[in-house]
Amino acid sequence: MQIKRRETAATKHDLPPGLHPVLTRIYAARKLITAAELEQGLERLLPPDLMTGMEQAATLLETALRERRRIMIVADFDADGATSCALAVRALRLLGAADVRYIVPNRFDYGYGLTPEIVAVAAEEQPDLIITVDNGISSLEGVGAAGERGIDVLVTDHHLPGEALPAAAAIVNPNQPGDGFPSKHLAGVGVIFYVMLALRARLRAQDWFAQAGIAEPNLARLLDLVALGTVADLVPLDHNNRVLVAQGLARINSGQGCAGIQALAAVSGRQIGRLITTDLGYCLGPRLNAAGRLDDMSLGIACLLADDPAAAGEIAGRLDALNRERRAIQREMQQQAMAAVDALHLNDAGLPRGLCLFDAGWHQGVVGLVASRVKERLHRPVIAFAPGGEGEIKGSARSVPDLHIRDALDAVAARHPGLLQKFGGHAMAAGLSLRQEQFEAFAAAFDAEVGRHLSEDDLQGVIFSDGELAVEELALEIAELLRGAGPWGQGFPEPVFDGRFEVVERRVVGERHLKMVLRVSARDKLVDAIAFNQVPDGVAPDWPRIRAAYKLDVNEYRGARNLQLIVDHLEPVHD
Repeated sequence: MQIKRRETAATKHDLPPGLHPVLTRIYAARKLITAAELEQGLERLLPPDLMTGMEQAATLLETALRERRRIMIVADFDADGATSCALAVRALRLLGAADVRYIVPNRFDYGYGLTPEIVAVAAEEQPDLIITVDNGISSLEGVGAAGERGIDVLVTDHHLPGEALPAAAAIVNPNQPGDGFPSKHLAGVGVIFYVMLALRARLRAQDWFAQAGIAEPNLARLLDLVALGTVADLVPLDHNNRVLVAQGLARINSGQGCAGIQALAAVSGRQIGRLITTDLGYCLGPRLNAAGRLDDMSLGIACLLADDPAAAGEIAGRLDALNRERRAIQREMQQQAMAAVDALHLNDAGLPRGLCLFDAGWHQGVVGLVASRVKERLHRPVIAFAPGGEGEIKGSARSVPDLHIRDALDAVAARHPGLLQKFGGHAMAAGLSLRQEQFEAFAAAFDAEVGRHLSEDDLQGVIFSDGELAVEELALEIAELLRGAGPWGQGFPEPVFDGRFEVVERRVVGERHLKMVLRVSARDKLVDAIAFNQVPDGVAPDWPRIRAAYKLDVNEYRGARNLQLIVDHLEPVHD
């Protein structure tokens, strides 16, 4: 692992003159140089009508409302899918829909998306319209099956499309060919939120609310769901997404979040009023995802749709229990994965640049997390596979910044027709399936494809730093300043700094975490620090001086608030 400092070449900017110099430096390193890019009011959101298919979608939905048609939401089984589904159900009911239902495919029985099998299940409830959320752009057969049954389909998705688009009544996806929407990074929940905005505008223009005798709803009340789904899905936080997340977080922290999100915060031990994006991504999101990974995401959706705090709390408790079970399964699978990696290290050829792992005993719902952890340790693209039934294996891929994983899979499929059964995803994550007997052939093909794009130098781990802080900047006030300067997340990373310190005290806590007291080199200033998961063998390194890459954090304990460094990487200093 190496620490590299971000480029902060002098650039003209019109950031507010009173902005703290540390923030000015951080924003400039993220190519944010105008005051307008700091503004996070809802008026800064891009308008819905810039998205292709929005007018057709609004027309389709208006007709469904006026004719009191039965609407069925078909969701994905992750946090983005769950929040998308809950938002669609809540919004449509607020807008006056007479009959809104939902179904989420169990990943173990039906797989991903609007398949013909899930259409058959949905058809049992005789819907007039199916709306896909966070899926559908690759569901050519499923949309066709719905059409054969006389069911209209509105596809709302954000995943990259294949060569052909489904024959849906309307498609809204900022990543479909020819779409002019400037932000291509909306999560699925962001896309369906925009669809609901467009529908409300159309209904307003048609005097629907007066005719129906209902109040025009404030859809901003649903931004808590948008914030959670956007952060949990790890989409880049461009300006438009930062507005959505900032507004949603503000609602949650003011106590206006839905009962389910408040309950998820409570079981996570997080305090409403102090939540940040990290809490959504690492605490609330995983508990919501646990339902789809181990059981049925309907449980997670039920939590987000609950209005009674007691009911939401009971469901959140069940999700928390599932998450603890998920952690135990993941821990065992990671140990097995690293044992397999150690075996590969013994080969003369060394590790492949694109690494594929498979174990017949692995859990299909957890392989994505295993791939992510192995990728973080080995700094290369990783695909972890688990049995999918009937001779099929299902994989979850995680990539590094220099390789678009979905494009890499597309290239493998083109070079080796028939090797992949199906695949889809984003730049950094993807899902796929193939026959088990094809695993070795696919692993070789994937490694070769990765090798065409990444050299060995590209596979060295890098932590990007915003430079060194002055001694007076190692302060609680700066930590608070940075805490409120986000929202930070994918594509808009939380500030990381680096510096040299003397280790005054050290001890291992929680078996794998290193707690330290550090002294700034050549100064008497002492700061607390903790390095999570940095001592897997439980033995603290005996280094008197270190170079550390760290984040500033506010540690709250028994009512006291103090500065703490969260150390992402440390290494000894010998000079």
